[in-house]
Amino acid sequence: MSRAPVWRAVAALAVIATSLYLALTMSPRLGLDLRGGTQLVFETKDSPTVKADAAATDRTLEVLQRRTDALGVVDPTLVRSGEKRIIVELPGVLDPRKAADVIGRTAQLSFHAVLGADDPKGLPDESGQPLRLGPAVISGDGVTDAAARTDPQRGVSWFVTVDFRESAAWQKLTGAAACEPVGDPKRRVAIVLDNKIISSPQVNEGTPCRTGMPGGSTEITGSFTPEEAQNLAVLIKGGSLPVPLEIVEQRTVGPTLGADAIAASAKAGVVGVLLTGVFIILVYRVVGLLAAIALASYGLISYAALVALGATLTLPGLAGFVLAIGMAVDANVLVFERAREEYGASPQKGLKAALDRGFKNAWSAIADSNITTLLAAGLLFWLASGPVKGFGVTLSIGVLASLVSAMLITRALTQWVIGRVPPRLSGLGSIGRVRTWLTAKNPFVMRHARRWLAVGAVIVVVAVGGLLSRGLNFGVEFTGGRLVEFTTATPMSADTARQAVATAGFPSAVVQSSDEGISVRTGQISADDVVRIQQSLGGGVDKVRDELIGPSLGEELRRNALIALGVALAAQLLYLAVRFRWTFGAAAVLALFVDTAAVVGAFAWLGKPIDGVFLAAMLTIIGYSVNDKVVVFDRVRELWTAHRKTPFPQIVNQAILQTVPRTVNTGLGALFILAALAVFGGDSLRDFAIALLIGIVVGTLTSSFVAGPLAIELERHSKQPPPEPAKRRDPRTREGSGAVV
Repeated sequence: MSRAPVWRAVAALAVIATSLYLALTMSPRLGLDLRGGTQLVFETKDSPTVKADAAATDRTLEVLQRRTDALGVVDPTLVRSGEKRIIVELPGVLDPRKAADVIGRTAQLSFHAVLGADDPKGLPDESGQPLRLGPAVISGDGVTDAAARTDPQRGVSWFVTVDFRESAAWQKLTGAAACEPVGDPKRRVAIVLDNKIISSPQVNEGTPCRTGMPGGSTEITGSFTPEEAQNLAVLIKGGSLPVPLEIVEQRTVGPTLGADAIAASAKAGVVGVLLTGVFIILVYRVVGLLAAIALASYGLISYAALVALGATLTLPGLAGFVLAIGMAVDANVLVFERAREEYGASPQKGLKAALDRGFKNAWSAIADSNITTLLAAGLLFWLASGPVKGFGVTLSIGVLASLVSAMLITRALTQWVIGRVPPRLSGLGSIGRVRTWLTAKNPFVMRHARRWLAVGAVIVVVAVGGLLSRGLNFGVEFTGGRLVEFTTATPMSADTARQAVATAGFPSAVVQSSDEGISVRTGQISADDVVRIQQSLGGGVDKVRDELIGPSLGEELRRNALIALGVALAAQLLYLAVRFRWTFGAAAVLALFVDTAAVVGAFAWLGKPIDGVFLAAMLTIIGYSVNDKVVVFDRVRELWTAHRKTPFPQIVNQAILQTVPRTVNTGLGALFILAALAVFGGDSLRDFAIALLIGIVVGTLTSSFVAGPLAIELERHSKQPPPEPAKRRDPRTREGSGAVV
């Protein structure tokens, strides 16, 4: 007796136990769009003396790290992205003006002697008096530390301590200033940052002339508030940046919006999983119940993998997590449908043998479909930006977890139960009503192959018409600009909001109103302008989202989106051509082009935004649609190998009829999840769900009525022979008894 089922059950228990331990002992790392805060993306620029390369960016990152630490932000994240970009995440910081002003100061910090006052060409001090300064005596590199402190016993409220790397320069600077009379501007020392005097303290009366302040440290006292002292210490301690910085992207999300997004996604996930579970139980009975249990295990495994890897869970990532649950049904459906076929062909061999053959024969289609989805997820991770990267991560983890769920846990559970329940109750004892009807009718749908191609061409023409007449509504992520969303205490019409924004000085802004609040989309405006818009909208208005994308970054993201879609199609063509035949690969990719055109055209006609979340939806559609086409062509190859003399159109027709139950059941499983996302997921996830709903419906139809007819047409021009059946190895004849002396 084989021990494989026992080891499979042990492995399944080990995976579930490990996942449960990780889920209970580790917390997920939430992205800023879920927990609230500000994300700033800086790009380093060349200075007259320093080139903005990876080394300069790393040195800049160290300075930004010191400044961020001094801000007192809990759990900040700073990482270099590429050669010239630095991503700064500040949880809980909802005022981007403060963060950008303190962290992103670009000029050199320096300490100067004051040579005189009331100089028209001088720099204004804190009170506005212009001061004439001498050359820099100490640069930012000479400062080792600065801190805001308070000492009630000395009667001083707040002061700033500064520590220098070398004491000689500071002693010389203060010694020269101490020789001037008290109250004379020349007795002051100017601290300059970004060509602006941030402090100009006077050397105290007890400092000896020419001797100065020894010890390499000093205190700056004055009428500081705690915040003023803290900011001054941050700027001094942060020192100078090796190269200038430019903000190319900024995202600010309020904690309320993040909490609402988590609640909405959780609700969508629960409703979607329950609907999917009920559906699969109704269709497949006992094995469907076991598959539903495996789906719950899949969710646990995916979550545990996310927290164990330290992946950041974003809003699109949550959508990917929920969507992958629907896609995880696919492997179970493929196995169960194949087991039904095997049992129907040879019922005398029993359910266990049919189930084993179902797992064995479905593996090829399962592997191919999951690899194509991983290709799309990988492209999302490498070419997308911001929260959409999280979607690629969760989708990849979901695909791998679905394989473990279906091929290990479902298999262990079903092999334990099968044989203990009657065939009809098991869910595998009949081929199902749909397959029974198709077998009885045996319609020849490929008789009108060219008519189906004409319908596909009409879809493309309608989509192109939408692009030409309506154009695409690119979001700020692809065009550059600023998008701000506000919630209002009382409903406000779009006209009223538009008038208020125009009064604030932005008549060309795109203003939209919904039940959830007001959104304002403009060009490149400052954070102060955002405050002015908020004030013009009146009281009871709270900012919940603020996104700024620089024009250069918007162009780059738009270019990367086109590259991602192009590479996705090329990668699918290459994989399918290698795995199957070039005719199958070309037919699948041309059908994918119809799917893509249908979704893009629908968004053009509906005026829906084209942004990073839409890119995630498109790449998911490509991966999901290829799954369908892989299953169809995998069956075509199998039938053609077994029946090489049968005309190819009949082979394609038979393959389509045999895979219809799997296609319908898998599609419905995903549609339940997407419908839940569309209802509960909020505006951004609703558009994501709409794109996927359109893509999955169209992709399911094109798998049969576009990819199939295209393969028939292409095979007429192909000189490649039909696939050869796999050659079986002849058993070796053993000579002698095998005994050894």
